[in-house]
Amino acid sequence: MAAEVIDELSELDKRIVRALQGEFPLVAEPYKTLAEQVGVSEEIFMERVKSMQQTKKIRKMGAVLCHREVGFKANVLVAWEVPAQRLDEIACHMAASPFVTHCYDRNTAENWPYNLYTMVHGRTREECEQVVRDLGQECNVSKHVMLYSKHEWKKTAMKYFCE
Repeated sequence: MAAEVIDELSELDKRIVRALQGEFPLVAEPYKTLAEQVGVSEEIFMERVKSMQQTKKIRKMGAVLCHREVGFKANVLVAWEVPAQRLDEIACHMAASPFVTHCYDRNTAENWPYNLYTMVHGRTREECEQVVRDLGQECNVSKHVMLYSKHEWKKTAMKYFCE
């Protein structure tokens, strides 16, 4: 078996990653602004980003919404017990809800039969509970537990190439 060669990131790619993991510019041409910070044209910047995505060096990019600052004051982690044969179908339905920010499956345990988890956000606890009732009814799933957040810890993302 031949050893797999792992491509190293160039110094330019590292500068681009540093720029992408910072604050995203809220301007008409954000990638042009980031490219200028890195010292390259927008075309080169975008070519390198696309190349890193194609080679799976960048898997995803996304915004982080500070949900409490925009009015979503309540949230609850819901652990659902769903039939294994319907897991994908139900997960896709629940993930499509605008109130669900995370949806993932987990292994069950002897005294923990729950295999699908959703994070539900709402303006109030009552709104979260209504969303959970609605999702359960829409998917014909009644067995779940609701785990409310008691404290929100600081959210931080990984930072790469900060040396």
